[in-house]
Amino acid sequence: MSPSAIFSTTDEATTVTQQQQQTDESNISYVVARGDGSSGGGGVPMKKKKKASTESTSTTIAMNESNNNNDNNNEEEDDGLVRPKVGAPMPNGRPSWFHVPAPSQDVASRYQEVKESLSDLSLHTVCEEAQCPNIGECWNGGTGTIMLLGDTCTRGCMFCAVKTDQKPPEPDPFEPFKTADAVAKWGVDYIVLTSVDRDDIADGGAGHFATTVELMKHKKPELLVECLVSDFRGDEASVETLAKSGLDVYAHNVETVERLQKFVRDSRAGYWQSINTLKHAKEVKPDLYTKTSLMLGLGESDEEVIQTMKDLRSVDVDVVTFGQYLRPTENHLSVVEYVKPEKFEHFKKVGEEMGFKYVASGPLVRSSYKAGEFYLTHMINKERKEKGLD
Repeated sequence: MSPSAIFSTTDEATTVTQQQQQTDESNISYVVARGDGSSGGGGVPMKKKKKASTESTSTTIAMNESNNNNDNNNEEEDDGLVRPKVGAPMPNGRPSWFHVPAPSQDVASRYQEVKESLSDLSLHTVCEEAQCPNIGECWNGGTGTIMLLGDTCTRGCMFCAVKTDQKPPEPDPFEPFKTADAVAKWGVDYIVLTSVDRDDIADGGAGHFATTVELMKHKKPELLVECLVSDFRGDEASVETLAKSGLDVYAHNVETVERLQKFVRDSRAGYWQSINTLKHAKEVKPDLYTKTSLMLGLGESDEEVIQTMKDLRSVDVDVVTFGQYLRPTENHLSVVEYVKPEKFEHFKKVGEEMGFKYVASGPLVRSSYKAGEFYLTHMINKERKEKGLD
């Protein structure tokens, strides 16, 4: 090696070191500027509750006079509770645990296979319509959540990016047949069917779902079917129609804790209306598995999440999932906070101790999630074998 080469190599090494230092400093600046999700946001304070008082007016006046330096005396009580709001400040950046692999664009990938199959049969998925972050992982695993009854919802929940209209197009009467054909081609063991809310249909679409389930079971009896459905406006006849259709898992999401329902969901939805549909499904078919999901990061307290779990267990719900709410567009509710993985793990432990058969809890967990489906497949088949039902 020539002397000039030695000097050149030394200079390059020095330059690389300097560049690395600059890059490191740049990354530090970027992290500080972008944030890690631990600050900002915070939602909007709830209206304060007035202090309860059983004292006489004269006693209250006397107390006010003796405590005139206390600005909060005899004013409204601050309980620290917040709620989400469109346009409210967002947390400062997203934490590192939200990194997910992009979908494979390889023509031979399962992602492309599922995508093309859905396109050829004119089927919709909630994976695409709701902009789910796990679409790459699930579709590459051969799992897709098919959305029946079209892609337009009659409700307008403030967390969801699905299209809305009071009079969506009529459902495709051949959709149940197309869906059964698609699922048979995929060769999967567990499939999830979901839908938009269709308040414009007398039974909310329950009959459409039931027909789809029956056709899939006819083509592949061993297939496990989960239906993630609306509350059918609380109509028990619709719940019963679907519960007795042959499906394996009846799922309906309560979405959030009771206090936040009116801020997060459409006014036609309701906390106890949702819970009662899960209750009725189990009552009409006791061996049916029931499942629900909550989004976290909308301003709920730990106590409210745990109370929700208690309410769900009171109607014998088997499976609950927890995931982080992510704002789909600026026209939807702002994220109040990014819940840390440790908190998700805490709720998972509490749920298991309460007796849920399965709890999926993590920032990127969604109500239809490949890992959960694998577990449910194993659990359902094992329990049925033990009961001699297989």
